[in-house]
Amino acid sequence: MVQLSEYLNQKRRLINEQLKLYVRDYSVPGRIQDAMMYSIEAGGKRLRPILLMATAEAFGADEQKAIGVASSLEMIHTYSLIHDDLPAMDNDDMRRGMPTSHKQFDEATAILAGDALLTLSSQIIAEDSSLDAHERVYLIRELSKASGATGMVEGQMQDMLSENKKVSLEQLESIHKNKTGQLLRFSIIAGAYLGKAAGDSKEEITKMAEAIGLIFQIQDDILDVTGDADKIGKPIGSDEDNLKSTYPQLLGVEGAKKQKEKYVLTAQESLKNAGVEGTYLSALIDYLSSRDY
Repeated sequence: MVQLSEYLNQKRRLINEQLKLYVRDYSVPGRIQDAMMYSIEAGGKRLRPILLMATAEAFGADEQKAIGVASSLEMIHTYSLIHDDLPAMDNDDMRRGMPTSHKQFDEATAILAGDALLTLSSQIIAEDSSLDAHERVYLIRELSKASGATGMVEGQMQDMLSENKKVSLEQLESIHKNKTGQLLRFSIIAGAYLGKAAGDSKEEITKMAEAIGLIFQIQDDILDVTGDADKIGKPIGSDEDNLKSTYPQLLGVEGAKKQKEKYVLTAQESLKNAGVEGTYLSALIDYLSSRDY
């Protein structure tokens, strides 16, 4: 096994190239393609598709069987960021150290670019020749559920309704299990599905997936208080400025760190119980918890 840093770099390069190929190959009209490509090429950690591919590989699936689904997942994540940044939502001017889509282009173009990425994601899975018909239907259905009205979209609505309100830990977890956790959960579940994980392993990997979603969100919240703006690509304190409910706001920074460690232990234990602890997934859990951007 190569070092995790090299593994991450290899996967990012592969995913970045695949994303650009998809946008170019589908003959998207000029300005929409420019706006889609702008957000695709804006960088990003690519953690969701990497988690999907790492899980698929842990259960024995070939990389080429996972790359299309992984790219579709990242397109949905990118669309969600474009729409989150809009004035009607979070009203952010910067994303990943660059002007947000609506600042670089205009609001209407940003909305349409997000719409195009969302719909293209389903088309890619539907036309993926490495998947059989049953696999395509299952993956499109599960990705739609994770990103739609009972998943990410519901989480975004919960997040908006909780602005400038004091929420309980249980309510905060509910928000982020949907807003952030559903796509991360899909990355793990889809990877295990592609690797044809057995029943007991699927149950444990689902527990791990839910813990990973919360680990990711807590670390994001902590970085919004203690991080480096140049590294995270947006101003520090934007959550507070937008009156967001966060783990540091509720528990304090140290309390948030302790809560995060509980989920790290849960994730590692579930990974062990699933029988794939000797894979990149273990290192990825620690990376998600300690990342600085």
